[in-house]
Amino acid sequence: MSTTSYGVNDSLSNKLWAKKLAVEALKETYFGRFMGTSSDNMIQMRDETETKAGDTVTFGLRMQLTGDGVTESQTLQGNEESLTTYSDKVIINELAHAVRVRNKNTIDAQRVPFNLRDEAKSGLKDWFSNRFDTAMFNHLAGNTLVTDMRYAGNNTIAAPTRIYRGGGDTDDAQINGDNTKTFTLGVIDACVERAYTATPIIRPIKVQGENKFLMFLHDYQITDLRTSTSTGQWLDIQKAALAGGIGVKSPIYTGALGEYNGVILHRSNRIPMGISNAGVQQTSTRRAVFCGAQAGALAFGKEFSEGVNYKWVNEISPVATKAANDNCVNSVKLLAA
Repeated sequence: MSTTSYGVNDSLSNKLWAKKLAVEALKETYFGRFMGTSSDNMIQMRDETETKAGDTVTFGLRMQLTGDGVTESQTLQGNEESLTTYSDKVIINELAHAVRVRNKNTIDAQRVPFNLRDEAKSGLKDWFSNRFDTAMFNHLAGNTLVTDMRYAGNNTIAAPTRIYRGGGDTDDAQINGDNTKTFTLGVIDACVERAYTATPIIRPIKVQGENKFLMFLHDYQITDLRTSTSTGQWLDIQKAALAGGIGVKSPIYTGALGEYNGVILHRSNRIPMGISNAGVQQTSTRRAVFCGAQAGALAFGKEFSEGVNYKWVNEISPVATKAANDNCVNSVKLLAA
């Protein structure tokens, strides 16, 4: 009696693993909770290239309307307001990595109590989520010292045009190593003020009908907040933490430190170091990131299968000193568009 079976190298098996990996990899990323296809998300996912050919997505950014409107006895026609839009683009390319392990019938696999192929998949999942978050923070913080596209999401990092330093400083080098210039709630207040008074304004994220911003702080900056002895500093964040129960309903509150002045605070040790105007890394300074809606954009290439943007490849290649198929090297690869 013959039995239908599917081995680890069957194309259908690889497809299922790719789908599982796609779900796990994005779930593991730090930014997964802030992503969505709507323009109200902090990171907007563009899906144009998932079904169509092309390696570049150009998209518009709409500014808020500012017109007065009309009232009774006033004519609407002729008093319309034109939309103010800007454009940006995202380039897609391939990023791949591989893990080489011995096949399951070798003594190497026999010696360890875990499945080498499973561990390879888990390792690639962790690798991709870490690389994804690193590239995202490099862009959001304007870390222009990173020129290797493998760490920049295949897109050139643009220098930030809006930086708040406080105290009249105009260079990260003026802050570097100065223990008197630490992160305080006043920095958050200043960022909120600038967001609402900028031209064009930084559009907030709508959470249960309320306007919110997101801010990402390095552990060193959080320590500065926690250890501040000034009145109304860290205590105010604690009082406002997840106020009104909104945090239960919105994923952007998950893991938040708390909220202050309409800004939801998050921790990350991937916040890049400062950069002087001369283009030198400032090792004692970190660039906290203040974000509104559409702070970032993300695009994938054509789906390899339904809902899967990752290709899981499992290859078996003979080893020169061992002719038997059981003693081959099992190479598993992840290709992300």
